[in-house]
Amino acid sequence: MLMLAFDTATEVATSALVDDGEVLAERSSRARTLLEDVDALLRQGGANARDLDALAVGIGPGSFTGVRIGLATARGLALALELPGAGVSTLAALAAGAPGAIPVVDARRREVFALIDGEPSVLAPSDLTFEPGWVCVGDGARRYRELFEAGGAIVPPDDDERHLPRARFHAALAGALGPVDEIEPLYLRVPDAVRSVQ
Repeated sequence: MLMLAFDTATEVATSALVDDGEVLAERSSRARTLLEDVDALLRQGGANARDLDALAVGIGPGSFTGVRIGLATARGLALALELPGAGVSTLAALAAGAPGAIPVVDARRREVFALIDGEPSVLAPSDLTFEPGWVCVGDGARRYRELFEAGGAIVPPDDDERHLPRARFHAALAGALGPVDEIEPLYLRVPDAVRSVQ
């Protein structure tokens, strides 16, 4: 099965072309260049868009706009190419890329998204508790490095690949495939626009 996977929920968008578990091509860039990345992945993997069998898309949590870009792109590709797909949590992909680590995504507004006991949560960085020596990964871990390290956590160097929700893990974690337009985003809180109206 030839699968295109991507995640645009964090500041760095990741994408991969995976054939039966073998990574043919992988890229990291920005959400705004996702379609260019898809084209480059297909060329690098020696494939055509019509060769794709399925999509795996990051559903967040993360940037509201980033999540929407990823889902809209997935829906457009699925409609044009008649592809099924699966949604994968950005936090779960981060965890898969750094076994044993706590995945932490910057939620802005002085909050982070983290996977706590297997459940996605939104909380203040100071409320994230861990045992000394535990590893924290993700853009939230990088942003709050000083706070987490003062609490005894280990945060890998900023350029460590474990900080990225690499799309190869989205492909590996994709569950049952279904209609892409039924994939729901994982926001964990209401968008800023809704909060300002309330």
